[in-house]
Amino acid sequence: MLLARAPIALLAPLVALALPPRCPGCGTVVEADHRFCASCWSGLRFLGDPACAGCGAPFDIDRGPGTRCGTCLSRPPVHDGVRAAVAYGPVARDVALKLKYGGRLALAQTMARLMQRHMPGDATLIVPVPLHRRRLWTRGYNQALLIGAELARASNVPMARDALRRTRATPPLKGMDGRKRARAVRGAFVVTDPARIAGRSVVLVDDVHTSGATVAACTRVLRAAGATRVIVLCWARVVGADD
Repeated sequence: MLLARAPIALLAPLVALALPPRCPGCGTVVEADHRFCASCWSGLRFLGDPACAGCGAPFDIDRGPGTRCGTCLSRPPVHDGVRAAVAYGPVARDVALKLKYGGRLALAQTMARLMQRHMPGDATLIVPVPLHRRRLWTRGYNQALLIGAELARASNVPMARDALRRTRATPPLKGMDGRKRARAVRGAFVVTDPARIAGRSVVLVDDVHTSGATVAACTRVLRAAGATRVIVLCWARVVGADD
């Protein structure tokens, strides 16, 4: 066994030299895997408290625990909060697109590492937002599932990879107003086995949070199946006028 391992150990420096770790944002050589270069790191806006207890939108000042923004007070969300690692911006967008469309599957771990600190302490099940089967066939993988698997591995919270199913393909939501987005995803998701959801505190995982129409539709069916709590956890969320 030691003899078998020796060549691998000897080759490791050569492999590192030929394929050095690169920044997830710009591709610059960095000192270790999943590390950002100084420029890209400074281009990420990390999110956390103080923030709205309903939608997770950041506050300029601390308004106290449980405080909600005006939008959430007038239209309370169906979920129990949104948590995101970073605000959506050029670097966060590039990382998400590389995973979603560029086949850079290792970036799921990069994202999960920075999302991990937002995992709820009472979480009992991770559920990824599903893709429709036609989109899954085209892309070959579900980026939310890959991120969820990394979070499950790091947190020891189990993931139900097929707990939700998207029953029909939905149109791109970009450019739609809130009502049209909600209408587009209404009835598009079902729980495959309610017994797996009942009594669980669910972490609903997605890559990017924009209007919240998709996660709201997912939350409604999870609640109907008996989930006691649904927290949305994502890599990046839009902050500002487009939220």
